[in-house]
Amino acid sequence: MTRPTLLQALRSGEFIVAPGVHDMIAASVFNTSKLQFAYASGYWMTASAYALPDAGIVTYTQMVDRVRTLCRHIDGSVFADADTGFGGLLNVHHTVIGYEEAGVTGIQIEDQEFPKKCGHTPFKRLIPTEDMVEKIKVACAARKNPETAIIARTDARQSEGFEGALKRMQAYSDAGADVLFVEALTSDDEMREACRRLNKPTMANMADGGLTPIRSAAELKELGYNMAIYPAATGLAAAQAARDVFTALETEGTSQAPGVDLFSFKEFNSLIGFEEVWEFERKWAGDPAAQTTGTQG
Repeated sequence: MTRPTLLQALRSGEFIVAPGVHDMIAASVFNTSKLQFAYASGYWMTASAYALPDAGIVTYTQMVDRVRTLCRHIDGSVFADADTGFGGLLNVHHTVIGYEEAGVTGIQIEDQEFPKKCGHTPFKRLIPTEDMVEKIKVACAARKNPETAIIARTDARQSEGFEGALKRMQAYSDAGADVLFVEALTSDDEMREACRRLNKPTMANMADGGLTPIRSAAELKELGYNMAIYPAATGLAAAQAARDVFTALETEGTSQAPGVDLFSFKEFNSLIGFEEVWEFERKWAGDPAAQTTGTQG
């Protein structure tokens, strides 16, 4: 299957909806949808793999391994959170090379100090604008595929105000960033004004529970955005589903309880490749009675 690049989709005028895909179970279910793009969130891939906060604890090596696994398994095109580029300019250079080799169509880099913090939590500290400009230039120079989008994010809204954030964003645009991402805007008016004044495609962060108002894709397009990520949606949905099951087991002693929605086990076996395993067994194991339905264990 030929996967569209992020830049191709933006050039076509398509509004891009990209859910965060936080683990490989979510990736398997993503493959049943008609969505074309998925977002690899640093927050949620860190939480799902290591139960750690998005505070610069997970390394480049750990993150690129998660991204590589996602790109290999998912049917859509992936663009990925690369935090600060995991350090200085040389780190940014190698981050872009590694993420491209992992299979992404876009790489997001932000202007926080390393180690960073989640954009919707306190205690963020920023590097000087000129340092981030150099990071963007290095990222653009490091990519081997000109279709790999460089996404520049600023976290300046809370510390330098709306005007300060836009000033930074314009500098990153001038440095060569393909997509502009002003994190943690707090109103429709700010969102509309940012899109109006910036001269490149813009990305909205629809982080459930975050600082930015949640709007539909149609509303975001009307505000002037070209694309939106939904980084928390699958992670929060999975957490709530797990809580529902645990509550049912505590109170009723069964997972087959009202209010508990379970994915089809038969369909899930198919999604993760058991049918191919069973076909292999029939062909090579010499057992005509090889099972065609799975058991858990």
